[in-house]
Amino acid sequence: MNAEISEGELDLIEAATAPYRAAGRFAYHFARGKLAKDPVFAAILARGLLARCNEILDLGCGQGLLAAWLLAAQRLVERNATVWPGAWPLPPRPTVLRGIELQRRSLARARIALGCQAHFVEGDVRRADFGNADGIVLLDVLHYIEYAAQESILERAHRSLAARGVLLLRVGDGAGGFGFHVGKWVDRMILLAEGQGWRRLHYRPLREWRALLDSIGFDCESLPMSSGTPFANVLLVAKPRPLGQHSNGAR
Repeated sequence: MNAEISEGELDLIEAATAPYRAAGRFAYHFARGKLAKDPVFAAILARGLLARCNEILDLGCGQGLLAAWLLAAQRLVERNATVWPGAWPLPPRPTVLRGIELQRRSLARARIALGCQAHFVEGDVRRADFGNADGIVLLDVLHYIEYAAQESILERAHRSLAARGVLLLRVGDGAGGFGFHVGKWVDRMILLAEGQGWRRLHYRPLREWRALLDSIGFDCESLPMSSGTPFANVLLVAKPRPLGQHSNGAR
């Protein structure tokens, strides 16, 4: 998120983090720090990346921050549209918000904070049923998963998406130099903090991510997504290619 945060953005951050007070101090402060400092959440709304999505699936949803963010955006506009950031399009109004998460503690925090406003299930994204969706989101998840399973997940996401759906995939660019190595160190610290030990992580250079998505049947655009952070993160906005249409190459 930019260094200068508008009043509307501050209101949105407060509205999205408030439900986590019920889930404990860690859940609340983690949500507040993440939503205020990670640029991907503001970008999703500011660019209208999920604007036309009615059913949204968050794979590896953690404690449900994306759902909390989208729900808070809806409430903020309904309560007082004048405080909504003027340069942003109106937020999406999905009727279905689903999340799949393997870590039980994170899942419990999501359920306490958001209750029945979103549907969270315990599961491994390598095997879980994705169902149907017109928006699928994978933020900082795939590098924890072996390469063959990464491909399988993206293929299944492609099959699950509606014809005009969108996949939002945030990854670290394995060719991103110093920023990539900083992000890799943070990822390892997260695993250690969660008691998962020192295990192999599975990164790819950005060009390989784009080539993989292209081979599966996505047209994709890459957006830098590290503003205000020391990382080398990129958000890939991938849309299923119409049947019979040849690849145009990733942008």
